[in-house]
Amino acid sequence: MSGRSVNEVAAAAPAGGEPATKGQGYLARERQLPGMLPPVQPLAARKFVIAIRRLADDLSYGLDGSRFLGSGIDYVQSRIYLPGDPVKSIDWRVTARSGKVHVKEYEAQRRIAAWLLLDTSASMVVSSTRISKYELALHVAGGLALACLDRTSPVGVLGTGSRDVRIEPSLAKDQVMQWLLRLRRHGFDEQTRMVRRIAELRPVLQSRSLVIVCSDLHEPGAIHAIAMLAQQHEVAVLQFQDPAEVTMRGSGFLRAQEAESGRGFVTHGRRDMIDPLLAEAELRKAGVECLRIRTDQPFVHRLRHFFRSRGLAGKGAR
Repeated sequence: MSGRSVNEVAAAAPAGGEPATKGQGYLARERQLPGMLPPVQPLAARKFVIAIRRLADDLSYGLDGSRFLGSGIDYVQSRIYLPGDPVKSIDWRVTARSGKVHVKEYEAQRRIAAWLLLDTSASMVVSSTRISKYELALHVAGGLALACLDRTSPVGVLGTGSRDVRIEPSLAKDQVMQWLLRLRRHGFDEQTRMVRRIAELRPVLQSRSLVIVCSDLHEPGAIHAIAMLAQQHEVAVLQFQDPAEVTMRGSGFLRAQEAESGRGFVTHGRRDMIDPLLAEAELRKAGVECLRIRTDQPFVHRLRHFFRSRGLAGKGAR
């Protein structure tokens, strides 16, 4: 890091009274957001980068295991020879055993773009623990981004709140650190726009991509939008949860208010305010893998196992 402050890294204000460009206008509005995660000064910024890097190392092998067949290093299967297949790929053992010419197929070393959909809405900021869902989601997104870059998979990020946050996929680590620092600033009344953002993203994704959703899934319709996206792309959902969303034991009946919509409701301390198991079941029914991450529990081992065991993690050491 260069030692610049977080505001300087995120964006520099327009100089000389010149009219702000569209991008500068977004950044100017972001600087006015009232919320800010713990300050990142030059020395603290280094610790922040080290923490993100350590998470990326823990995730180890990257996240874009190929499910396509082609020439590579990992043997997958043998098939009947077709005109045009190279002679060097003939599987002589299977050919001798079957009496028909077979060729070997290997797992293709194919790198696909990774998109991180980060929920920046107000419900992610509300917290009953030292670390909010938003802070943890940003930390995890940074580790996943660097792990993808280690496997030469370009990484892009899309905010699913009401403010405009969209960074096109790139292999530049500097760009990852810039949006990590930029997104440390947040609002307390930002509404969720996940359904709209996914609808805007789908036409843009021309080729198959890996999409990782980091959200608490509070928006009605979000699960259906994610399921539609999963019909064309590899999608994984990391659902972040605050312990207060599970139960509030001993509180009796209480009146609560949803942070983003302002919708009021009455609940009981023994009843889950939000049923994460229902959301998880609906996602899996649509073929989307989901991992629930609580802000008060360790998660690195479970996160690493989640990606490896589902074929979303690569196989070669870095």
